[in-house]
Amino acid sequence: MDLYCVMGNPVEHSRSPWIHARFAELTGQALDYGRRLVPLDGFEAAVAAFRAETAGRARGCNITVPFKFEAAALAQHLSPRAMLARAVNTLRFDEDGIHGDNTDGAGLVADITQHAGVAVAGRELLLLGAGGAAAGVLGPLLEAGPRRVVVANRTLAKAIALVRHHAALALQHGITLEAHELQSVPGEFDIMVNGTASSLAGGEVPVAVRVLRSGALAVDMMYGPAAAAFLDWAREHGAVARDGLGMLVEQAAESFAFWRGVRPPSAQVLAELRAVVDGK
Repeated sequence: MDLYCVMGNPVEHSRSPWIHARFAELTGQALDYGRRLVPLDGFEAAVAAFRAETAGRARGCNITVPFKFEAAALAQHLSPRAMLARAVNTLRFDEDGIHGDNTDGAGLVADITQHAGVAVAGRELLLLGAGGAAAGVLGPLLEAGPRRVVVANRTLAKAIALVRHHAALALQHGITLEAHELQSVPGEFDIMVNGTASSLAGGEVPVAVRVLRSGALAVDMMYGPAAAAFLDWAREHGAVARDGLGMLVEQAAESFAFWRGVRPPSAQVLAELRAVVDGK
């Protein structure tokens, strides 16, 4: 049986094993998917160990915080969206080497447009953060055709670097793309995506309420207790709050297709997982 896993630190909260088990069951694919907690200074060694310990049965892995940039450096072959993001959340082990992809952005856009029912095209969008999570989603968000995108980050230089790297894509699509510090974001937005570490750290929402247009969609890339504070803040200020569970399932579906060549029924699995998470 082919083996897969999710690697991260922390990783014990991950729902990925449940999701991929359902994908495999529903598509008739034979695979086993687990979790691996990776030391903060041991990512490359952990990938090598996973492959060595499994006698060639290891076929790939998902990568979560904080190893997405390291995964991009490890891969010998990168998909176009992984090259743009310079961050990887999916590795596939082939005979010709390690292939890297980034499915986060496609997963986020699919969740916003299909499950939340909100069009990205023509909207004003605020992306909080400039780390691996934000880098993974900015390209697909731009390709979805918003009118204006602002990347806001505590360290302005990181936001500027991310914007510069995506400037050509924004220009190609006629999109205004800007970088600002978190506390000096100008204007109001139809969609806000939280890609900062504030949810994981249990911190306050790092941006002023004034950025939310009435009825805006506010999405946290996290889910469960980690996203609760952000979702409560969004609801209190008149926004439609959405956690990252849909993004998680949709990016997993992209990963599954990257590995197996089969597209799983993501909407069904999302509905099932939502029932599990909500205790229904």
